[in-house]
Amino acid sequence: MTQSQRPIMSLWDQTADEADREPLGGTDDVETDLAIVGGGFTGLSTALHAQEKGIACHVLEAAHIGHGGSGRNVGLVNAGLWLPPQDVRAKLGERRGAALVETLGEAPAYVMGLIEKHQIRCEATRSGTIHAAHSPAGYEDLARRAEEWRRLGAPVDLLSAEETAAKVGSEAFFGGLLDHRAGTINPMGYVRGLARAAAAAGAEISVGTRATALRRDGDRWIVETNRGRVSARWVVLGTNAYTDELWPGLSRGFTIIHFFQVATAPLGERGARILAEGQGLWDTGRVMFSLRRDAFGRLIIGSMGRVVGGEQGLSRRWAARNIRRLFPDLGAVDFEAAWHGQIAMTPDHLPRIHRLADGLYTPIGYNGRGITPGTIFGRAMAELLSGGAEEDLPLPLSTPKPLAGGPLMRHVYDTAFTLNQWLKAR
Repeated sequence: MTQSQRPIMSLWDQTADEADREPLGGTDDVETDLAIVGGGFTGLSTALHAQEKGIACHVLEAAHIGHGGSGRNVGLVNAGLWLPPQDVRAKLGERRGAALVETLGEAPAYVMGLIEKHQIRCEATRSGTIHAAHSPAGYEDLARRAEEWRRLGAPVDLLSAEETAAKVGSEAFFGGLLDHRAGTINPMGYVRGLARAAAAAGAEISVGTRATALRRDGDRWIVETNRGRVSARWVVLGTNAYTDELWPGLSRGFTIIHFFQVATAPLGERGARILAEGQGLWDTGRVMFSLRRDAFGRLIIGSMGRVVGGEQGLSRRWAARNIRRLFPDLGAVDFEAAWHGQIAMTPDHLPRIHRLADGLYTPIGYNGRGITPGTIFGRAMAELLSGGAEEDLPLPLSTPKPLAGGPLMRHVYDTAFTLNQWLKAR
């Protein structure tokens, strides 16, 4: 199925300059050094960096490049994790925690470097992102984060309510934390660009190819697919929140939550004062929401939960109500697209790098921060498999632990987020 034949899954899918990859012939029975399951940020970063180190790779994507969270992302290229840096160190210990904070603090620059190196067409901006305070308590949290980032030498500004209003174009916030390291991209453009770069480096990429079984055969792994069999020395699963039962129990190590986005039609001069410098925004609310513009002047607003209803449905009413709240002088807007994706949320809000068996690994549990950790952890996988030390990984290797009540909590979150949409759309 060509891109023009399949359903459009997000605004980014429709507007990305980078071309989608068309399905090729069957994989038949092939041998490679490294089989990678999943054509998203993690899988394609792994393939690109591994090929550059002389490791032959074959990427297996069940649908199309960026079909999972990579093509549904908000597109904020943020530094660090959800947690403040001091909390990361407290959870991982001073040495490992400080190393992870430093690595992910530098990650936006690395992502932007890849974009420049490979001339990836993804609407990249480098004007920062704003973490906006939804309440006085939210501002206190941002002040704590700002103090620690400044201690570490990071270029961040703690903004007053007035300074935040000037940058956002809305007086709805109590302040903000502007991180100059960060930026925005069209995430589908970025992931397709990674695929192009990986293929140029020599990686084989099979789309429309679902991995159906995984087994050990001597010193190699056999990946059975709907289009043939792949034999590999190593396997990396890059499926994150779209993990199925290919490796039994892996999907029960995190809770899936959804995040939806609604995009307006291009606003032209009407929207020019909104995030006029090009920053993306997310807030400190317990039910987080996001806000950004794309390169064509669309306003894209999102929050936790699924898209509910069609063109006149709940999610679009939620978006219209919140845009009126934030920008009361903007007037009525038309909406062009709405979509949602899945987030793999871990109990401690930290990602994982699991060693599932000898020669079988998965970076997973990005907690809504897929762009930078996915890129960096893919690079780390390549370094490990090319002879690097395990202690040099961004995180210690671990094994999956099933969450008690995980499926139940997924339904609880779904219900709560839908109720939140209903309350805020009234």
